[in-house]
Amino acid sequence: MHEMSLAINIVALAEAECRAAGAGRIRRVEVEVGGLAGVMPEALRFCFAAACRETMAEGAELEIIVVDGQGECASCRRPAPMAEHFALCPACGGLMRPLQGQELRLAAIEVD
Repeated sequence: MHEMSLAINIVALAEAECRAAGAGRIRRVEVEVGGLAGVMPEALRFCFAAACRETMAEGAELEIIVVDGQGECASCRRPAPMAEHFALCPACGGLMRPLQGQELRLAAIEVD
């Protein structure tokens, strides 16, 4: 389950930002997770709660914003939504190239 290592890194980044801001506690963390990133949001939520124990983020809320996959056909260059890697273009059947939806980004942190 790679979500645990992701959660640990999210907490570490949030703690570094919290310290840099001179704050003492992390109340809320917002992350953007691409639909093509291979991250299971509920598993990330579970792992985040465990990773927060005995840190500045203990008890913090995690908001996960899922970014839909979007791609462009390598053949005809038409944009189209992508629900999975190696999707085929709905217009010509060519292989789609992902443009959006592979990211995992720490978007915001709310601190006290």
